[in-house]
Amino acid sequence: MELLFICVKIFFARILDVTISTFRQNIMLKGKIVISTILAFFEIFIWFLVAREALVIAIDSIFIPISYSLGYATGTLIGATLSKKLIKGVIGVQIITDEDKKELINALKIRGYSISILHLESGFNSEPKVMIFIEVNRRSFKKLEKLIYKNDPDAFVVISDTKRVYNGTVK
Repeated sequence: MELLFICVKIFFARILDVTISTFRQNIMLKGKIVISTILAFFEIFIWFLVAREALVIAIDSIFIPISYSLGYATGTLIGATLSKKLIKGVIGVQIITDEDKKELINALKIRGYSISILHLESGFNSEPKVMIFIEVNRRSFKKLEKLIYKNDPDAFVVISDTKRVYNGTVK
């Protein structure tokens, strides 16, 4: 019974500290340094207490490292899910497509996306290409993704996290 209690305690404590860690790293990338620093304190405080208990316990059982590892994995999953849901952000999308495929550009304009278009010369072949730049809120990205592949399934798409946006329109 004591082993079960210790394993459960380690499991849930690891979930908590790793969830905090994952969330902290994601908000730090968004420039939230003060909040990230406060979370770092609690993350390491919890980790220290759990690691100390897991390492000094007199019970020699494989279930202790399994609980520790499962808590870590579960905390990573929960932290990533929380980050995705709670952290607002902007995603930069670059779309490279054939210049003559106007359907995609027209569809983006009709739906109100603010786009910038750069005409390119392909280094691979002589086909004229265009690069479309869009900044979009993270929560509305799935709609944009569906729109892109509906109108040009062969488009080359690059998605990157945008730290800040100044002057301009973000849908």
